[in-house]
Amino acid sequence: MLKPLLLCASLLSSSAFAAWQLDNAQSELSITSIKKNSIAENHHFKQLSGHLSDEGKLTFSIELSSIETLIPIRNQRMQSLLFNVAQFPQAQVTADLSSYLKALNTGVQVLKSIPVELSLHGQHKALKLDLVVNKQMDQLHVTSLRAVLINASDYNLGAGIEALRKVAGLDSIATAVPVTFSLVFNEQPD
Repeated sequence: MLKPLLLCASLLSSSAFAAWQLDNAQSELSITSIKKNSIAENHHFKQLSGHLSDEGKLTFSIELSSIETLIPIRNQRMQSLLFNVAQFPQAQVTADLSSYLKALNTGVQVLKSIPVELSLHGQHKALKLDLVVNKQMDQLHVTSLRAVLINASDYNLGAGIEALRKVAGLDSIATAVPVTFSLVFNEQPD
């Protein structure tokens, strides 16, 4: 009787503290830009990477050169004028999720006010995210409960937005963008 109980306990504890690798093919991170005060356009990043360690440390990277707007010249302009990928090739999110992982059970759960740090364009800012997490046997599905608003002024991106506005001949481009994401992490074998 004791042996099965110990085996079950060891299986539960190893899956609760497993390491997880982001699956880029199944994950998506999108932004919505607004121009001329009323025209909204969705864009996404094609290259995401990340890892959630068995200690609960999250590192998540967005390759800014992988922006996809469906217009090649706009992709190039956003890479060079807005993101300056030559100097700042990635945005990074880091977090300590150890206390949240300990309480995570199989099935859908809503986690509110998760503290993370976003590093973008040489600036580091703390954010609070509300997440929907679905833990299955060997996968974690993490989506935003609501859009995260990123303000250009918080990350020194105002001059880049102004440069985009001028080169495109637009009256305005919004300086805050909503970001949504759906991320899939696969459990890593020991």
